[in-house]
Formats: sequence, structure tokens, C-alpha cells
Amino acid sequence: MLGLMNQLFGLREVRYGYDGAAETIQSYYLQGKRREAAMAVPDALVDDVALCGPKARIAERLALWRSAPITTLNLMTTDLQTIRSALAAPV
Repeated sequence: MLGLMNQLFGLREVRYGYDGAAETIQSYYLQGKRREAAMAVPDALVDDVALCGPKARIAERLALWRSAPITTLNLMTTDLQTIRSALAAPV
């Protein structure tokens, strides 16, 4: 994992304009400071690459994503009801 992190982390983040954050995060991570690395991830970066939060917030953010050129959306949850709701939602 460390080799992959060293080689690949930051490429997408730099393209999205988070090059300063990407450098800080990678530096912490490579020093073994994983907590600090996680805390250095800007909220705006998370919003740019993921849908996180309560159902209402995700629905609101998903509306923005639908207008973007996205062709794949990965759903990660351990809550069975959330999975059922996602499968039942109109595409």
C-alpha cells in the first residue's frame, strides 16, 4: 500500500486543484502519521469526489452529480436498508 500511495496519491487531487493538500496528506502518510493525513483532507475535496452524510444531503449532492459527466457510481455501506433504498431509487 505504501508504494502505491507514494506513486499515485495526489494525481487526481492535483487535477482538482488540491495540490497543496495532496502534498501535505502524502507527507503525513509517508511519515506514518495516518491520523494527521486523514485530518488534512479538506472537506471540499471529499465533496468533490464522494457523496457522504445523511440521506437528505446525499440526495441533494447527487442532483449535482447527475449533471456531471459521471458514468459510474460506487456505493459503499454496511447498512442493508441503505442498499435496498439505493437499488429502488430511480436512475
